[in-house]
Amino acid sequence: MNEDELRADIVKYGALLYGRGLAHGSAGNLSVRLDDGTILVTPTNSSLGFLTAEQISKVSIDGTHIAGDPPSKEAFFHLAVYEERPAAKAIVHLHSTHAVAVSCLCHADSFDVLPPLTAYQIMRIGRLPLVPYYRPGDRKLAEAVRGLAGEHKAMLLANHGPIVSGSSLQKAVHAYEELEETAKLFFLVGDRPLSRLTCEAIADLNATFPG
Repeated sequence: MNEDELRADIVKYGALLYGRGLAHGSAGNLSVRLDDGTILVTPTNSSLGFLTAEQISKVSIDGTHIAGDPPSKEAFFHLAVYEERPAAKAIVHLHSTHAVAVSCLCHADSFDVLPPLTAYQIMRIGRLPLVPYYRPGDRKLAEAVRGLAGEHKAMLLANHGPIVSGSSLQKAVHAYEELEETAKLFFLVGDRPLSRLTCEAIADLNATFPG
């Protein structure tokens, strides 16, 4: 896809996520990586439900604003993920209700904060580590994200929300939706006896559906 098509894709999926209630107000951001390493990212203080292609920011590899409206103040952690995950071509970061609720809990295991409930959770999300809390816009968050991005296609920012990457924006959106639905299942199950996927089942899924 060329740059114009990718800009249109961001507008389309931003509206879809907003319409499904996964994005609200001016929270959250989307990005895609171009072949030259620059990224297109949603602008600061913009609503994903009301974007135009011309608004989308273009940012260099070192974070310099090239074109469009001023970029999201969280563009720096998008760049950190892209640096560590060469196969990643798109990132979705939202503040959807159930996933954020999980991010606000205390977890015994911060390296994987959701139990293995479904096959598609394993296939599209994998292990979900919790990144320690940093205030929005704190550049130290980029280094914390960088430390986990190489091994994880999704991570959860404490008291904030998920970052999900994918080989295309469509795949990143689908994975994000799977994460939110898994978080919803987590709360629906509550304290009831839980049938987790076994280690053998998880290994089989990872071997059959790598990446």
